Amino acid sequence: MSDFREILTDVSGGVLTISLNRPERLNAWTGIMQTEVETAIRAGGADDGVRCIVITGAGRGFCAGADMNGLQSIQASAGADYNETRPAAPKPVSPSELEQTFPGRFGHMFACPKPIIAAINGPCAGIGLILTLFADMRYAASEAKFTTAFAQRGLIAEHGIAWQLPRLVGEANALDLLFTARKFDGEEAEKLGLVNKALPGEALMAFVGEVAQHLATQVSPRSVAIMKRQIRESYFQSYAASLAVADAEMEASFATHDFKEGVASFVERRAPAFTGS
Repeated sequence: MSDFREILTDVSGGVLTISLNRPERLNAWTGIMQTEVETAIRAGGADDGVRCIVITGAGRGFCAGADMNGLQSIQASAGADYNETRPAAPKPVSPSELEQTFPGRFGHMFACPKPIIAAINGPCAGIGLILTLFADMRYAASEAKFTTAFAQRGLIAEHGIAWQLPRLVGEANALDLLFTARKFDGEEAEKLGLVNKALPGEALMAFVGEVAQHLATQVSPRSVAIMKRQIRESYFQSYAASLAVADAEMEASFATHDFKEGVASFVERRAPAFTGS
């Protein structure tokens, strides 16, 4: 991976870990961070050596929301700085259909063929919370504090959260979290369905590491990529259209190495050696 200014990256055992790296500011979000995270995710998505991507925060926080210096600049210019300071992150030459369906700052995460896990190790607010909603799975420290924050800043439900949050926690819960901007912890986030599981902070990264290693070694990367696309495309499909895609993809799967390996490894009672082909 390239050198970055505001994130750290590490690849080990087929897992790319991206750490937001402004710990002195609780990893407050900036345009530079936006560009670097997207660049790292796109690179991981295109790297055959990467099977899973984990996003977490350096230090005691995940992401405390937008950097206040940036918000003050936007406020002082009455919004004129907003579009000027939006990052020009690298785009693929031919955007996938999923990226056209899900535009904006984080739609590329839905289009990434690798599973993305958010490991929420501490405070998670505003745009930091939105980032996690575009991950495929979310795990949080029980004591991590969450807030949407927007209503307390005179802002609105931005960057797709008004569409995504109700699909995860239901409309009534989404309106509660957005209207009140109240703080809630990882345990409540689990009860709401916002995160897959909440764990004691000291156990979080080890647990996420086990999940990531399982995804990197025990399941077909081809299967995971297609399943991820199927789920996201289904948001705008009829049942019949979704079923037709599933039937076609199932037939195609029968001719792949990973299908043969999946059956053989089960019959031979050994670990699979999936190649993604």
